[in-house]
Amino acid sequence: MLTVRDLPALREQLAAWRSEGARVALVPTMGALHAGHMALIEAARRAGTRVVASIFVNPRQFGPNEDLARYPRREAADQRLLQEAGCDLLWAPTVEVMYPAGFATSIAVSGVSEGLDGAARPGHFDGVATVVAKLFNQVRPDIAYFGEKDFQQLAVIRRLVIDLDMGIEIVGVPTQRDDDGLALSSRNIYLDTDERARAVALPRALGIAARAIGRGESADGVLADAAATLTAAGFAVDYVALVDAETLTPDPAPDRPRRLLAAARMGATRLIDNVAVEQG
Repeated sequence: MLTVRDLPALREQLAAWRSEGARVALVPTMGALHAGHMALIEAARRAGTRVVASIFVNPRQFGPNEDLARYPRREAADQRLLQEAGCDLLWAPTVEVMYPAGFATSIAVSGVSEGLDGAARPGHFDGVATVVAKLFNQVRPDIAYFGEKDFQQLAVIRRLVIDLDMGIEIVGVPTQRDDDGLALSSRNIYLDTDERARAVALPRALGIAARAIGRGESADGVLADAAATLTAAGFAVDYVALVDAETLTPDPAPDRPRRLLAAARMGATRLIDNVAVEQG
């Protein structure tokens, strides 16, 4: 596996692959890799592409009181995981490469970025859209893979690609979970032993709520019960919401694809999760 840190070297390698007729897949990450990220690499490999993974802890998607300084950084371990998974190239630019002196552009995606995490983390999705647009311009992939755990982020990126005519296929890969159901996340390492044991209330509450809504129970009551369950487990709840799975608008019709999303803090750690709501 190649590790590249400057843009001319990246483009030279990509040009060489494309001259051979290869398609290129991109898996954007912020590092601290786990089995969820490896599922993205595996999906890209199954598609028969040259696989590029990026690692960049993007300062523009962190708010002033968020965890940028302590976000886990372990590039050597990440490189080993990527190589073992069959990744072809690691794109690991510095902040100076991504945001050189004088950088003055920000991308905002309206609609799907509003509400939910967009309301809880002002400016977050502007930072996501900006860095992903840069990564797409740098790598120019044919296809890009993102985890469904960050469901609102996935919706923002899909809208970005459509609106800017990027011609990139965006693939969402199902959320990868631990044996107890907790969604894999780089932030799970922040949880102490007691918090980790109580955090499983999040996927369990969402599963119970999704099944109840699918049976036709009142969404308002079900969402209130889920929030109460999370509070009783020790979470500080940001939101538990039922939305249209494509537009992320609230109060979706039962004949539309629906998604149940939640964000809550266990101690100092903010966790997000989501599940599909199946009818009947």
